[in-house]
Amino acid sequence: MKPGIHPKYTVAKVKCSTCGAEHEVGTTANQIRIDTCSNCHPFYTGQQTFIQAAGRVEKFNKRYGLNEKK
Repeated sequence: MKPGIHPKYTVAKVKCSTCGAEHEVGTTANQIRIDTCSNCHPFYTGQQTFIQAAGRVEKFNKRYGLNEKK
């Protein structure tokens, strides 16, 4: 490596603005702030809901009358 041309590599803290969790990573930045992390994101916590898919099925059934009793 050439001396004097590479940025300084340090250990920085990554802070989540939603839940306040902090992680340490190696980077050239001093600090990193993120919006959501794996501790509070619905996909990783298992609290993700699929509202749009349910709405589409109900809309299809309503349009073609599949749930009506004959």
